[in-house]
Amino acid sequence: MFVIVMENHTPDQALEGPFTASLAAKYRVATNYSAIAHPSVPNYLALTSGQTWGVEDDSYHVLPQADLGHQLTAAGITWRAYMEGLTDRGCLDSPLPYDPGHNPFAFYGGGCPPNVVPLTSLNSDLARGAPLFSWITPDDCHNTHNCSIRAGDDWLRETVTLITGSAAWSSDGVLFITWDEDDGRADNRVLTLVIAPGRSHLTSNVPYDHYSLLATIEDMLGVGRLAEAANARPMDDLVGR
Repeated sequence: MFVIVMENHTPDQALEGPFTASLAAKYRVATNYSAIAHPSVPNYLALTSGQTWGVEDDSYHVLPQADLGHQLTAAGITWRAYMEGLTDRGCLDSPLPYDPGHNPFAFYGGGCPPNVVPLTSLNSDLARGAPLFSWITPDDCHNTHNCSIRAGDDWLRETVTLITGSAAWSSDGVLFITWDEDDGRADNRVLTLVIAPGRSHLTSNVPYDHYSLLATIEDMLGVGRLAEAANARPMDDLVGR
């Protein structure tokens, strides 16, 4: 299972990228999917812990170890979070365009577990056998936060092609791509894609949000649901055959 999180665009804006549009035309799309809040950080927390912890800003906060990463580790499920731009200065001090606010696993417990690695590790991991769960955060250019939609779309073309060319994905894997929030509108609608082999094209207008995605991930990995994910509707129509 793979998750990629992009930044700060509405569905219509994201679909201006030709590669993104091609994925939406071929695979499965949640057309009624909303982010949880503004700005970015609460959405990353919602996606990985089922709650925002009352955070309403983009600052760093030390939070309890009640997140997906620690949950998977406790269950013995292999996982890694791949962060573009992460250096040996660590998950809090690596330089821009890496952004620690887009690395939610740095918040839980006040630092990153060893599962958080540079994105440069993804290629070799795919070659020798990826973990069961992989989270991927592009840097602040490639996630379209500071650069154009085309720059993010080109990055997605390269990264998604790498994933879908791997044995991990082709052996009944699934890739979720979502955007953390829209461009500041009240409805906070974002594009979410479900890319899996052997599934026909499908669009779903069922109301989903980041808690739904977390619930789906936890259900598929066989672990309990965290916080608000326990009450969320999983995206069963999009991940089923």
